[in-house]
Amino acid sequence: MAIVKVIEVIAGSEKSFDDAVRNALAEASKSVKNIQSIYVKEMKAQVKDNKITSFGVNANISFIVDKQSM
Repeated sequence: MAIVKVIEVIAGSEKSFDDAVRNALAEASKSVKNIQSIYVKEMKAQVKDNKITSFGVNANISFIVDKQSM
């Protein structure tokens, strides 16, 4: 049986929502191993002068806990 933990991550990008999700994964992977999935809960775009200036996501990242670290 595997133990799975979920963390919530907020990330952004000036390029796209896809890039914001990739940034969330990149940041989480600096301190978390065995990442299995990302569930994007919310997406938000900032607008200035009728143009999107940044993209943001709020995501849950699931990972398997290493039994040796328990």
